[in-house]
Amino acid sequence: RRRSTCALPMRRCHPKRLHPFSMTPEALALLHVKAFPGPPRPWTAMEFTELLASPSVLLLTADESGFLVARIAGPEAELLTICTAPEARRRGLGACLLSRLEEQLVSRGVEELFLEVAETNAAALALYAAAGFVQRGHRKDYYTDRGTVRVHALVMGKSLAAKP
Repeated sequence: RRRSTCALPMRRCHPKRLHPFSMTPEALALLHVKAFPGPPRPWTAMEFTELLASPSVLLLTADESGFLVARIAGPEAELLTICTAPEARRRGLGACLLSRLEEQLVSRGVEELFLEVAETNAAALALYAAAGFVQRGHRKDYYTDRGTVRVHALVMGKSLAAKP
């Protein structure tokens, strides 16, 4: 398992914001359900357990207030989920997690980072736009909200490769 909360200096946020902290799959699932009342549906502890068993998966945590999970596949990576506790939002934690993820990915030779986000998730869309992500695709009816309402997803991406 690759769980990384490395203590390397950070570019855009204070180093004390992210520090080594281990969250169990149960704690991850509890925070996920608290943070995602709508689409996409929250992940279960079993889903986190299975996902984190893969050596290509990266977990970054910020005490009990937030985390992200990403998967590396060669020169590409996918941000699978990013989660902050509702009471910890709008304090730059998501931006810190994304910044740290980018540092980790670049150090592993990853050139592209992708993600999917519900087009109704305005806060996430603003975070990703501020971090330099651009829309690269659209997935119709990708998420289901409470089993009835279909929500489209946007595919966003960002190049991490050094520009000449």
